[in-house]
Amino acid sequence: MTQRKHHGRSSGPSRPEAPSHGKGRDDRRSPKPEGHSERTNRHSEEGQWAPGADRPRRPDVARAGAAKAQAGKGPRGTWLYGLHAVKAALDNPRRKVQRLLLTDDASASLAGNRSNLKQMYPQAAAESATRETITQLLPAGAVHQGAAMLADPLADVALEDVLDEMTGRDQAVILILDQVTDPQNVGAILRSAAAFNVEAVVVPDRHAPPETAAMAKAASGAIEVVPLVRVVNLARALAQLKDAGFWIAGMAGEAEQTLAAADLSGKVALVLGAEGEGLRRLTRDHCDLLVRLPISPRMESLNVSAAAAVALYELARNVK
Repeated sequence: MTQRKHHGRSSGPSRPEAPSHGKGRDDRRSPKPEGHSERTNRHSEEGQWAPGADRPRRPDVARAGAAKAQAGKGPRGTWLYGLHAVKAALDNPRRKVQRLLLTDDASASLAGNRSNLKQMYPQAAAESATRETITQLLPAGAVHQGAAMLADPLADVALEDVLDEMTGRDQAVILILDQVTDPQNVGAILRSAAAFNVEAVVVPDRHAPPETAAMAKAASGAIEVVPLVRVVNLARALAQLKDAGFWIAGMAGEAEQTLAAADLSGKVALVLGAEGEGLRRLTRDHCDLLVRLPISPRMESLNVSAAAAVALYELARNVK
C-alpha cells in the first residue's frame, strides 16, 4: 500500500477508495471541530507534552474516566506491585505516590540500598516491610517480589493531545482495542505496545477495564510509558485518526489478505476486537481494510494479546 505522507488539505496523495466491505472514506470523515487551529497553536506556544509532564484534563476525557473499578484498589488509590511495575511508576513523574513498601531485598534490587533509594526517588518515602505485611495488603495470589506501591491512578490522556504530538511525522502506529475487557490482556498488550514503539492504545471507556493492579502487573511497567486513551465513542475516534492521516486496519480472521500482504506503512491504526466476538459491525465499517494473521488451521484463533504482539512485530518491519 502506498505510504501516506503528512496529512494536509492542499498537498499529498489523495486517499484511495475504501475497500468494498466499508463505506467510502469521504462519507465517513468527521470535520475538524471548530477552533481546532486555535487549540493547536495555543498548545505549541505553551510547549508540547512529553512523558512525565502533566496534561490538562479535557471535559470529555474527565467524564470518560469517571467510573473506576475496585479490584486491586486501595482506600484512596491503586496498589501496584512487582519490581518492574513499581520501578516504572517511580520513574514516572506523572505518577503520584501515596505509600511505598519494600523489603530489604527489594530495596537492594531497585537502588542498591535504602539510602540510594531515597536519593533516586525523593518523592517516595519508602517504608520497610516484610513480605507477609505486603501480601496482606494486596489481592490474593499477588506476586509482589517484596515491592508494593499505593498510587493515584494516572490522569486521563486525550486522543487530540496524542495526535498533536505526531504533527509533522510520517510514521506512527496506534493500537485500538474494541471491547477487550480482561485487564491482564490489556496489560500484556500495553507491554507489547511499549516494545514496538506504539504511540498509544485507544479503548472505549464503557467496554474496557480501568487501571488495576492486575493490569499494571501484566504491563510490567508499560502502563507508565504508553498512554492508555479512553474515548466515549470509538467510531468518532476512528474518524479523528483518519482525519489525521492514519490508515485504519482491522484484524479479522476471515479477511482475504494477510497483514504482511497489505504492506502497510506511514501512519497506521491497528484495530483488534474481543476474543470470540471480534470487531463490531460499526467498527468494521470504519476500517479502510481488514487483514489477518496467517495462523495454522489447527488453531482457530490466538489470544488477543498474542495476536497483538505478532501483528505489532509485523508492522514494525515497515513502520519505523
